[in-house]
Amino acid sequence: MKTARIGILTISDRASQGVYEDKGGPAIRDWLAQALVSPWVAVARVIPDEQPLIEAALIDMADVEGCSLIVTTGGTGPALRDVTPEATEAVCTKMLPGFGELMRSASLKFVPTAILSRQTAGVRGRSLIVNLPGKPSAIDDCLQAAFPAIPYCIDLIEGAYLESNDAFCQAFRPAHAKAKG
Repeated sequence: MKTARIGILTISDRASQGVYEDKGGPAIRDWLAQALVSPWVAVARVIPDEQPLIEAALIDMADVEGCSLIVTTGGTGPALRDVTPEATEAVCTKMLPGFGELMRSASLKFVPTAILSRQTAGVRGRSLIVNLPGKPSAIDDCLQAAFPAIPYCIDLIEGAYLESNDAFCQAFRPAHAKAKG
């Protein structure tokens, strides 16, 4: 089985300057390490909240690095510098608003401010880009909700095959979808 490349992009002014420890990127990496049993390697970066830099990083991870999945953390709120959804929409050819709707719905069970989050997801070539909030507990809540659809979505866009650890988080694939070797 081919090793999947997964982009983990932390978007934070303070973390990119070393003022604040990046907790979002490591939380995503740790979550995926538990969720996936197929081989994968992380392509991780930390960048500031600048839309041109976010767009360039997403394009590079998708088009050059060949990441089938790119997960971002940070920049999804209503603050003036929060521009991750705008950058994601600018580089994607297809938007998948159901991801954001589901993640906000799941987060609302824990915090009423989940309605302020603007996470989204979209497709660029053979890459699925998913925006997550920055807080590790919110990352867990959102990935628990959305991950079951991620491997099959990546199958549909002809990305790398992701096999999940069903004891941790069960991915859904229709009965007609065959496992790739």
